[in-house]
Amino acid sequence: MKGEGRRYVRRKILISGALLHNIGTVSVLFFRWPDIFGDYINIDGVGLIFLFLISSIFTLVAFYSLGYFPLKRKVVEDESGGHVYVSCMLFFLTAMTLSASTTHIGLLWIAIEATTLASAPLVYYRQNKRSLEAAWKYLLICSVGIAIALLGVFFVAASTRGTGAELSLSSLMAHAKELDPDLLRIGFILVLVGFGTKMGLAPLHNWLPDAHSEAPSPISALLSGTLLNCALLGILRFYQICISAGLGGFAGRLLVVFGLISLFVAAVFIFHQKDYKRLLAYSSVEHMGIIAVGFGIGADFASFLHVVGHSLTKTLLFLTAGNILVLYRTKMVSEVSGLLKTSAPTGIMFLMGSLAIVGLPPFLPFISEFLILRDGISGGNVIAMTLYLVFLGVIFVTMSRSVLRMVQGKKKELIWGELPKMVLVPPMILAMAVLLAGLYLPRYVSILLENAARMMNIL
Repeated sequence: MKGEGRRYVRRKILISGALLHNIGTVSVLFFRWPDIFGDYINIDGVGLIFLFLISSIFTLVAFYSLGYFPLKRKVVEDESGGHVYVSCMLFFLTAMTLSASTTHIGLLWIAIEATTLASAPLVYYRQNKRSLEAAWKYLLICSVGIAIALLGVFFVAASTRGTGAELSLSSLMAHAKELDPDLLRIGFILVLVGFGTKMGLAPLHNWLPDAHSEAPSPISALLSGTLLNCALLGILRFYQICISAGLGGFAGRLLVVFGLISLFVAAVFIFHQKDYKRLLAYSSVEHMGIIAVGFGIGADFASFLHVVGHSLTKTLLFLTAGNILVLYRTKMVSEVSGLLKTSAPTGIMFLMGSLAIVGLPPFLPFISEFLILRDGISGGNVIAMTLYLVFLGVIFVTMSRSVLRMVQGKKKELIWGELPKMVLVPPMILAMAVLLAGLYLPRYVSILLENAARMMNIL
């Protein structure tokens, strides 16, 4: 089969896999699947939120890839790694799906480790020196984090001695009051540090800017929009156990501390950032910090809402960043100007995504950030919320400065003309979703979020 024929088959396989995954995900809402695997495969209210995000974002990224890589082949690079791309994408989808579909903490650890193995070759897609360095840094740092998380799993398992509890979430929560509290505390600390590394929480976030910057833009979108959520879900599972064991205050304070450190680090590095993909990567560190703070203070509904808002918005931004890279052939903020005049659709969507990610109304992230602030103040977390506001304010100013520099100014004459619809429609759908959800959150989405929030506190 000739090159074009092979590319056609690969694209069909990728899109078919994405659409079948969507059908399976939607069916979870309407059909009760046979309970064959017990807690090994068990989609609860918390996992369902993440599963829907994985499915919807992966599908949009898959369609975007159909238009993006032919453009890159013409403008910047070839598509010699297409077979690796499709294979690893589907493996990546499988691993992320498993992480959202299991409530067994051992299998959850395996699934999160598998996401690293599946996505590392995607970071190395360009096969140059910088992508190799980014892939190795990603693989090594995240593997160390995963190893630390495994120690945490061992400590949690040791805390069950003499209780008869199994390593399923339902069993651990049912026997939570009988678990050894000291071992459980140590276990949660290790899990938070370990999975927090994969989630992008500071200070072990070092892999994230390089991986997001060097990976192809569709992969950057998946890393930020779905991969970080898988690690977050791993932390939340152990947080649920701590809450049931009466250690919610201890675990929550740790989440707040790590979240505020992440906000501080993001504020510092965004201020000096000159690469717009790295800028978006540090923004992911910021928003993982916001989510950690939200869950730590008990603002569960607002935090789940922010998970949704960040995932959609950051996917939008990385996809439009891919379009900017095709148009301007640079990742430097200083070399991009007049985006609104050069390519109005991409410029408008990038501006919308940027306004959303810095927390301006009426976009969805503004709603969730405000709800976290409200719940934090009402809960008496005045110092934490003051720092939260200060860091968000600094990030708003510094990130807005870079974005406005890119979208304003004189139009640049580019070799490449109008972008094809295939790379415009997916980010357009995301932009409308982030805007409309900020104006009116559909009732069925609110119900899913409320159900997930309730499950965080079921004893």
